Amino acid sequence: MSDIRNLKNIMSGYGKSRVLFTANNLRVFDYLKKPKSAKALAAKLDTDLRATTILLDALTALEFLQKDADFRYVNTPLAALYLVSSSPLYQGDIISHSDTLWKNWSGLDEILKTGKPNRSAHNHNSFIRAMHNLSVLKVKDVIDCIDLSGVKTAIDIGGGPATYTIELAKRGVETTLFDRPDTIAIAKEYVNKSRRKNIKYIEGDFTTDPLGGGYDLVFISQVFHSYSVKECMGLIRKVKKALNKNGKIAIQEFIIEDNMASPLDGAMFSVNMLVNSEHGRSYTVKEMDLWLNKCGFTAISITHVNEAVVMCARLTDQTLDF
Repeated sequence: MSDIRNLKNIMSGYGKSRVLFTANNLRVFDYLKKPKSAKALAAKLDTDLRATTILLDALTALEFLQKDADFRYVNTPLAALYLVSSSPLYQGDIISHSDTLWKNWSGLDEILKTGKPNRSAHNHNSFIRAMHNLSVLKVKDVIDCIDLSGVKTAIDIGGGPATYTIELAKRGVETTLFDRPDTIAIAKEYVNKSRRKNIKYIEGDFTTDPLGGGYDLVFISQVFHSYSVKECMGLIRKVKKALNKNGKIAIQEFIIEDNMASPLDGAMFSVNMLVNSEHGRSYTVKEMDLWLNKCGFTAISITHVNEAVVMCARLTDQTLDF
């Protein structure tokens, strides 16, 4: 019976996701910091009363809301922490991004035939802010994995919302954020809020544009999974040219075991990259270690942080590998 329950949970999982996506889209949790009736909320949202009541009851069943004896609804502590937009740990942007992915994943049948991604829906602003939602939960733990002794200058390649850039800067490292112009425009909002002054920017495409040079550390977080093996190794070679003697590279990626089928999150993320990229997938530690060795790096630490792995390596071979 446990097998059939698991099957049913997977089969019906879309319903729970859809209820959360819709509530997030309507900013339900922002309105329920204090108890409100379904009628009061429906008036505020300009939604149908019956539909609103059913949605609120489902959110209560999912333990995002509490319902009192007067039939008023209010956020649970979980919702208050993660689903209210004023919270420092707000996750609403990654939920919005997941709603976008819902549309793209719906093309999986056709993707299996063509091998081509389906990015029919994409919201760049939502995506970059979603990356901040994810990163803010673990940024300190990730940077703690990196030995920053002797590191005075760093570059965060494809650094998105600058969450890791800011944390490196907080630790006294002169840090450069490298990303596309539309991404850097969003990142500057977060940098300005942080009040960090030791952050610079380079606008460009790291697959084609120079990275600059003179860095003691290159940080690459959640970038490789969007690219092919050839493209990843090409980036590592560019990193090699940009580093000072005995410089370090730190890589963060989702965990996938050598069998490519566990853990579940890593295997499912490969499907996500099938849906949303031309050549990407989850990569194993063994694969990334091989790339680093071929390009003249020696791994110095491998640390697991939640669902991710942080690999740090030192440049030991200064000869260019072309």
